[in-house]
Parts: sequence; C-alpha cells; structure tokens
Amino acid sequence: MTGKPGTPLDIESSRLTVTKTTSPKELPPSKNLIFGQTFSDHMLRIPWTDATGWGAPSIVPFSTINLSPGAPMIHHAQSLFEGMKAYRRADGRGTLFRPEMNMKRMNASAQRLVLPTFNGNALIECMKALITIDHKWIPKEPLNDNDAAVATDSALNIAPPKEALLFVIACPVGAYYPQGFKPIPLRGTTEYIRAAPGGIGAYKLAANYGPCVVAEKSAANEGYAQNLWLQGPEHWLTEAGTMNLFVVIKDRDGVNELITPPLDGMILPGVTRDSVLALARNHVSGIKRLQGLPDLIKVSERPTNMDEIIQSSKEGRLVELFGTGTAVVISPVERIGYNGGDFMIPTGEDGMGPVSRPLWTELVGIQTGAVESDWNYVVAKY
Repeated sequence: MTGKPGTPLDIESSRLTVTKTTSPKELPPSKNLIFGQTFSDHMLRIPWTDATGWGAPSIVPFSTINLSPGAPMIHHAQSLFEGMKAYRRADGRGTLFRPEMNMKRMNASAQRLVLPTFNGNALIECMKALITIDHKWIPKEPLNDNDAAVATDSALNIAPPKEALLFVIACPVGAYYPQGFKPIPLRGTTEYIRAAPGGIGAYKLAANYGPCVVAEKSAANEGYAQNLWLQGPEHWLTEAGTMNLFVVIKDRDGVNELITPPLDGMILPGVTRDSVLALARNHVSGIKRLQGLPDLIKVSERPTNMDEIIQSSKEGRLVELFGTGTAVVISPVERIGYNGGDFMIPTGEDGMGPVSRPLWTELVGIQTGAVESDWNYVVAKY
C-alpha cells in the first residue's frame, strides 16, 4: 500500500526488484569458513530520503557501496546493524529465528540515531526473497544475515540525515564449536567501560563496538578469549565481550537461581537472552518442562557483582556462568581473570553446566527444526 500524495513511503515488499548475478560463486567447504569473511552472491538494498521516504527495495549482485567522503556514518557514526541466522531444516524448509525481535531492536536503534524507522514485516519479506535466491549458501550450516542502516548524505554538520541506505548481506557460518564445547576464559575489565547510564549500551550501533576492540585485544594478549565488562567501583557484571551474561547460583535453600543483569539501558536486549529467559520461565511455570533442567529454579533479572560471585564460590553455591548471543547461542565460561589472579568457574565434563546444557539443547533444537516452535519463521522449502 502506498501512502497519500506527499507522504513519505514506508518499505513495501511489493516493489521489490531482483537482478541476479551472472557470475555465481562456489560455496566453500564448511571447514574452511571463517565468520564474516565469505559472502553470498546477492545483497538487498533499500534507499531512503527525508523527502520521499523509502525507495523500492532491490536484490542485486553483492558489490561495494559508494559513499561520499562527507557521509555522516563515516564522521559521526550514524550507523547501526543487526544480525540473525537462517537455518535449513531436515525437511528442506528454510527458517529465520524470531526475526520480529531483530526488527523491533533495529527500529529502536534507528530511533536512537534519528535514522528512519520502517515496517519490520516488510523488511522480513524482502529478506525472505534474498534468502530464497541465495538458498544454496545454507546447505548445512546457518546463513548469517547482517542488516545495516547508514546515513549517506554528504554533510559534515551533526544533524538528522537527509539520505540513508538500508542493506542486508549474508554469509555462511561454520559450526561455532567444530570440536565440541570448549569453555572460555574471560578477563575482568575495569579500566574501560562498554556503556553508561543514559548512553547507547542498549542499542546495536556501530559506535558501540569499535571502542570495545581495545579491551578485547588486551584480554587476548593475556591469554583470555574475551573480556568481562565490570561496571563501577562495585564491579557489577554486565556483558561478556559482545554477549549477554548469565550466572547460576544456589541460594541457601539449595534452589538454583538463574541470574542475568536487567535491561537498565546499558544492557543489549539480546534475542538469545530473551529466548533463554522465556524457556526457563516456561519450565518453571509448567508450560513446557525441559528434560535435564532442575525442577526447582528461580529466574531473576537483577544486578550481581564480583563480590557475590566470589562469596558464592567460597560457599560452594556457584553453579556456572555463561554468555549468550546469536553467533554462539550459549558459551560456557571456565575462569575469570580478576584482581591479578584467575577465578575458576565450575563446568561439566562436556564443558556445559546443569542449567545451560538443557537450555542450549532446547534452543538449538528449535533453531534447527528438531523441536517445533512458533519462534521459527518459515522462509521457503527448497
């Protein structure tokens, strides 16, 4: 449906055009895939201007993007992105996992940057067409879809953009744990912060990620896989690298408490985070009990700091700690570098813990189609 004369247009999937590549690439073996370095044959592009709104979506061969040297996204970081995965199920159907959550978050990020918002359902339909065209790129492993919106007009003044581009690119990703689960070590970071109250920590903006590389590099130089963001003088746990964070502690009555920091404006509202919380709460309420998950479990969105982690460990009540995210799903943690030493975290024989293991099993089962769920959005059957 088009708007009234003079009304800027929203994204309309009915206006989508397709230009297929004349030089399709060969799909590399899964074992050779490096995350984010191999891209599918096509991309989706949707231009926007403040005068006319969203232009016609187009699927075109993967190519470079021309930008003015004065583009605000270069000088002022007026740029955002999203990431999600497409899966091929055993029955041949392709699916996206909870894409409406990504659309909601992407629109929230756009509002924070005063970039144009859009009809999320229409963008999902356009992405569906892109995935259908490039379906050969998801033979077994998931296809990672990255959506981005950037301010493209040529103007150095700091102001809402007059032109923008939304584009979607896709890359096949291999197994995150090709040799099985391997718990990771984290370095507690106190000399840098990822976010602050009233800032942009809750949004998936380019400006949120570039400044984090120095902390990740520092952690890597000391032999850690990622850094653990510790906030304030109390060293509140916030996120692990680019992942949301969960910790499991037994209370003094022996009941497992699944804890994650609250969405206080500094924490990214992760889709996997939300999914883990929903699965755990459904287990507690009896909507769907998960095999292997302890019968008694308390689900909490509350702050926790290193003092509580260390004290619960001394008392034998620390059960496990893990990160969650689109790329990794669930990543168990084995130790934290903190105050000059290593603080050990319990892990099971397979690297996971008694709470993370059944949650991971259910979540991956849903994503791959082994477990039926309305969280899956069917793209097509190939």
